[in-house]
Amino acid sequence: MHQQNQFNGRMTKTPQMNHGGHEFFDVHEVLSCSINLLDQFMIFRPYVRDNELLDILDRQYQFALMQYNLTVECFAIGQKPSQETATYMIREMSQPIYNLQPAEPKRPNQSLAEVKDAGISAYMLGLVKGHASLLTMSAVEVTHPIVRRVLASQVQNFIEMAYEIFMYQNKKAYYQVPQLAYQDMQIMLNAYAQPIGTPQMPLNNGMAYGSH
Repeated sequence: MHQQNQFNGRMTKTPQMNHGGHEFFDVHEVLSCSINLLDQFMIFRPYVRDNELLDILDRQYQFALMQYNLTVECFAIGQKPSQETATYMIREMSQPIYNLQPAEPKRPNQSLAEVKDAGISAYMLGLVKGHASLLTMSAVEVTHPIVRRVLASQVQNFIEMAYEIFMYQNKKAYYQVPQLAYQDMQIMLNAYAQPIGTPQMPLNNGMAYGSH
């Protein structure tokens, strides 16, 4: 007889212990880092001055919170979560601005009064990029198929979130992108080519010598 317990208003069966030991540590790290990201976004919010950045922060906070809840649920019950994993959509896509423009040297803030949108967006970008990397490394170590897919499905979303913050920074000249000289780019673009013809794969030992 299965013990019944309540989870978010649903009656569920006690989950089987079908998680690997290493998986427990990885998922705990993912969830702890998710909390850190959410808490940091909440701390940043009073310091944001630009409405565009505030909109990005609020949308990304809500999306990250939803992903956190889905991960907690599927990890706890060992079943498909009650909601589908969503896709994060960037509201406005634009081409990056390349090349460098003169700017004042960056230096540490001397007080909280010096906290600006350039710094806040950089902190946000660092957190989101770090979480995308952690999700990727953790997903390939998870043995439970549902938890693995829930983690893996978040990777592309956090990459999109990071790119959205990058585009905001790039537009404001907070994150400038240098380019190589045209001649150097052409050399590097043509440094690789597709193979000609069909590769001739060698026989393996069993096929070459027969099985014994």
